[in-house]
Amino acid sequence: MTTFRRWVAEWRPPFLSRAALWVPQWFYKSDAFNAPQEAPMAFPHPQQPSFLLASLKADSINKPFAQRCQDLVKVIEDFPAKELHAVFPWLVESIFGSLDGVLVGWNLRCLQGRVNPVEHSIAMEFLDPGGPMMKLVYKLQAEDYKFDFPVSYLPGPVKASIQERVLPDSPLYHNKVQFPPAGGLGLHLALNPFEYYMFFFALSLITQKPLPGALHVRTSDCAYFVLVDRYLSWFLPTEGSVLPPLSSSPGGPRPSPAPRTPAVPFASYGLHHTSLLKRHISHQTSVNADPASHEIWRSETLLQVFVEMWLHHYSLEMYQKMQSPHAKESFMPTEEHVLVVRLLLKHLHAFANSLRPEQASPSAHSHAASPLEEFKRAAIPRFVQQKLYLFLQHCFGHWPLDASFRAVLEMWLSYLQPWRYAPEKQAQSSDSQARSVSERWAPFVQDNLLLYTKLFLGFLSRALRTDLVSPKNALMVFRVAKVFAQPSLAEMIQRGEQLFLEPELGIPHRQHRLFTAPALTGSFLSSWPPAISDTSFKVKSHVYSLEGQDCKYTPMFGPEVRTLVLRLAQLITQAKQTAKSLSDQYGESTASRSFLSWLGFGPADPNGSYPANDLDEMGQDSVRKTDEYLEKALECLCQVFRLSEAQLAQLTLALGTTQDESGKKQLPDCIVGEDGLILTPLGRYQIINGLRRFEVEYQGDSELQPIRSYEVASLVRLLFRLSSAINRRFAGQMAALCSRADFLGSFCRYHLLEPGLSDRHLLSPVGRGRAASRARGPRLSLRFLGSYRTLLSLLLAFFVASLFCVGPLLCTLLLTLGYVLYALAMTLLAERGKLHQP
Repeated sequence: MTTFRRWVAEWRPPFLSRAALWVPQWFYKSDAFNAPQEAPMAFPHPQQPSFLLASLKADSINKPFAQRCQDLVKVIEDFPAKELHAVFPWLVESIFGSLDGVLVGWNLRCLQGRVNPVEHSIAMEFLDPGGPMMKLVYKLQAEDYKFDFPVSYLPGPVKASIQERVLPDSPLYHNKVQFPPAGGLGLHLALNPFEYYMFFFALSLITQKPLPGALHVRTSDCAYFVLVDRYLSWFLPTEGSVLPPLSSSPGGPRPSPAPRTPAVPFASYGLHHTSLLKRHISHQTSVNADPASHEIWRSETLLQVFVEMWLHHYSLEMYQKMQSPHAKESFMPTEEHVLVVRLLLKHLHAFANSLRPEQASPSAHSHAASPLEEFKRAAIPRFVQQKLYLFLQHCFGHWPLDASFRAVLEMWLSYLQPWRYAPEKQAQSSDSQARSVSERWAPFVQDNLLLYTKLFLGFLSRALRTDLVSPKNALMVFRVAKVFAQPSLAEMIQRGEQLFLEPELGIPHRQHRLFTAPALTGSFLSSWPPAISDTSFKVKSHVYSLEGQDCKYTPMFGPEVRTLVLRLAQLITQAKQTAKSLSDQYGESTASRSFLSWLGFGPADPNGSYPANDLDEMGQDSVRKTDEYLEKALECLCQVFRLSEAQLAQLTLALGTTQDESGKKQLPDCIVGEDGLILTPLGRYQIINGLRRFEVEYQGDSELQPIRSYEVASLVRLLFRLSSAINRRFAGQMAALCSRADFLGSFCRYHLLEPGLSDRHLLSPVGRGRAASRARGPRLSLRFLGSYRTLLSLLLAFFVASLFCVGPLLCTLLLTLGYVLYALAMTLLAERGKLHQP
């Protein structure tokens, strides 16, 4: 007996009315718990007044969390189900929070073992599948109590279907929809205690919003994540052919009661659902299930609830509407939501793969197999596949283009690799070499063809729009390429595509068979559809059931996808070169930083722009990681799509990586048109992700350009007025001097004329024409005297001159003389350069 249970056994509550609302004490310290705890329920429970319930609510703040859990354990053990059924809805809501998110309950998503070890341990023991709370559930289950659950809080497609008086496809809702009485608040479901508890538990992942202080909560350490793992291990066991019994009590083991309403048999879980299967709610038929199905009713209910609440937020019709660019954003899962779904998928693979080899095949179905073994075979294809596909499709199309997509990616890759969770996986892990995917997984690949091919195409479209220079994005590309490059996997996918593209000759009845579903009547063991020996039809049936009969399939190994893969390989090659270039620039810029550059003596950027990338923050180590990930990803892509070295070399040549004299700056990918340079799609991608850029320079009047940060604003304006007055007063004289052909004319042109258009980097003929129309005559510019750099240089020169006893006037004359000599030398060099021009 654990410490918690020994503590409960030795303690007796002094008075039951002193019990409290079951909100943990650690939560009182947060700002979200300032309101009184006697707040009303999120929705009313029309039940008779209960003195026990009133007592529990009355002293809801007086006791600490541990003592309140002790009170609850005694209440559950000592009171009959007649008294506890009124407490149950309030207790469930006080633990998991209200469905509208107003009440947060115990806030299990933020309760971490390493932060609050005592409260975490107590909550885990109380909510354990063999703990006191589940004992209460089974106690009420034995008396066949029902609890109302509002339809308005169900996932969107389910809610819409029920509100339209159409029975949802999932048997979870059959015989449960209740019409509101006169003056009622709306449609609701009549759920048994186990269903009611699991509905609240699953929905709390979505309805409860994390608190501001919970931004850095580690999901794997939170109480909710641990509970999900415990419930999956308990109700979907990977060992044995029966569920574990309820935890032992002093009176001996007590089996968990089955619901008095028979569970819906597997006949209701047709592989393919279409509009032909829609039934009006008023025609909810009762089901006479085989008594053997009662052994797994908890497993069946738990899996259905998790899948419905976590995955069934998109229907096929909604998914098709979301392809329109004008469609409004629907439900968007959080990263925590995706991590919990990944945990579910990983456990389902282990659950399904725990079948013995002779029972894994559909042909091995017989009456001798236990219901749990039959359930293992049906769990993924009949419960998960379609809803997971639509869930992933929405995430691939609407998730932000940032590193948080890694959670969705790993969830997808976990589903694609069931062999990682097979019993023989441990034996293979000792071999460091990559093992080929066994042929026994070919049926799984064929039955899930779209999750391999269509979602790979969706990932390609994302990868082509992301910055592959980022190590996190490069890692995601490598992870996908590595998974698909596993030996024999690409061949299995290609065979599945060949089966789908195989023409249908002489089988006119396939169209009808595709939309045939078993009836709702019949026994559990006889409800399975006959095994389909035609493998090609199975693949076609899978594709049409997920995408619709009019879907347009793009083969993964066809020319369209191959073109995208070649483009991705091109971007990978370019990203490697860009990362190296940025790394060199980063090293040079770091070495050139000094105190003098801070004072303004270092090289200045006249246009005030500079390249930026996350490599500047991560340093040289990120460059090494990026190069390593991209190199391996390119090798894996070449292996999957059989790209030759000649094709890669051609991509490198077509990349247009011609560099300038410095060997570093590269222009975006362009083509030359009638009006100048035109960006290609690759060039737009390079600019958007900061991989390349045009050298943007100011092409207007240099006297009117914006005042820079290294200039004195008032002094610049004063010098502009002075130079403008001089230019207006002596415009004719300056023009005459500049028109002379002797050395004096060259000297004046050097100082009074701006550089010609040939010296400008005008990349557009439109800009060249405008610049030509704005050709200006000779003029004097004094703006350089308004620069901090110039002023600091003059002050430094006067200071040095004072050290040698040189006065300000003499220093000024010397500086002027030095400048005249410098200008004479530059004029001579300029004239000599013109003489050598062809």
